[in-house]
Amino acid sequence: MSEVVHNRIALLRAEQGVTRRELAEALGVHYQTVGYLERGEYSPSLHLALRIAAFFDLPVEVVFSIEPFPRISDQSRSA
Repeated sequence: MSEVVHNRIALLRAEQGVTRRELAEALGVHYQTVGYLERGEYSPSLHLALRIAAFFDLPVEVVFSIEPFPRISDQSRSA
């Protein structure tokens, strides 16, 4: 079983026009941590995951998942 935690951080940042540095400063982490999270090289603590979800004003399960998120291009084909 994979221990990877999938996330939508990069997508949410792009939608809201937030840089990695801005998100990092708001969360109190180093900007490289945001990059590690986005690339799946680091899984956040529960506390950090909840803070990220709160930053984007979304439920944590919208931002993070233990299953890969469907690609947006795949969703538009099935509609």
